[in-house]
Amino acid sequence: MEREKVLVGMSGGVDSSVTAKLLMDMGYDTAGVTLLLCDADNESNTEDAKSVCDKMGIKHYAIDLKEEFSQYVVNSFIKEYKSGNTPNPCIVCNKYIKFGAMLETALSLGYDKIATGHYARIKEENGRYLLLKAVDESKDQSYVLYNLTQHQLRRVLFPLGELSKAEVREKAVVESFVNANRPDSQDICFVPDGDYAGFIEARDGFISEKGNYVDINGNIIGEHKGIINYTLGQRKGLGIALGKPAFVIDKNVLTNNVVLGDEEYLFKNEVIVDNVNFIPFDSLENEMRVTAKLRYRHKAAPAKIMPLEDGKVKIIFDEPQRAPSPGQAAVFYDGDLVIGGGTII
Repeated sequence: MEREKVLVGMSGGVDSSVTAKLLMDMGYDTAGVTLLLCDADNESNTEDAKSVCDKMGIKHYAIDLKEEFSQYVVNSFIKEYKSGNTPNPCIVCNKYIKFGAMLETALSLGYDKIATGHYARIKEENGRYLLLKAVDESKDQSYVLYNLTQHQLRRVLFPLGELSKAEVREKAVVESFVNANRPDSQDICFVPDGDYAGFIEARDGFISEKGNYVDINGNIIGEHKGIINYTLGQRKGLGIALGKPAFVIDKNVLTNNVVLGDEEYLFKNEVIVDNVNFIPFDSLENEMRVTAKLRYRHKAAPAKIMPLEDGKVKIIFDEPQRAPSPGQAAVFYDGDLVIGGGTII
């Protein structure tokens, strides 16, 4: 019987390397692919991935997706930031690049499935493919995967979903992988220094103009250095002394005002999301009890979700949540099961 062919997305890091080895050990016909996405990509990443593939005796591809990455991820990131939102480019990249362009490339090369080193789980139930949190919840990445479709989920493997990070590193050491002790990546890959405003200015020519800090009543209380430099909930780096702690509680791109106030104004009971994707079912027909996360490192909080017109969903939290930020994702769970999610508006 012919073995199932799997193409593993390999960044040069330890997680994707161990993913490839685990799949080989499970009997899959495995190969690796490194996606070349942006100019910030380090050549050593590709070399490390190829080194691991060579060690395992499997084929390694390097595929240039810079144009697609620029179109879908970078341009979208710039547009959202200029609109005053706080985007999560990893979610966009997963949908269109890692599980979009990479999957279609794999299928065109004759592979049956793709795999990545994400910490999450997939299971099939009654013909429907479900997404679940990783066993190691401290590493769980299901939040950035909520947007995957049935077409994608049925062709994806996440072998690390059952393992802890310590077990993965141990496996890499045992295999003597060149990257066994390489630290995890943290920042947005195409803005490694974290200077989003500088990146957008260099890439797009957009300079965020100075404007006014105002209080909740609209009174001018100071000058800010450009609205793009601020996020909801921010306290540090405001460059203003009001004699008490002040937080960014709103931004108005039309007036170029940044609203400062007490922390209590950041807390909201209700959040509305758009561009919603559900995984166990196609659409939400009735109210549903869930827990919901408003950012990657946010602890999921008890809530109910209810359908609105135009496919939007309202989340009503049992307890007010701090600084829901337009552009970020809200993801719904039922225990470990990912129900779906959408973009906060």
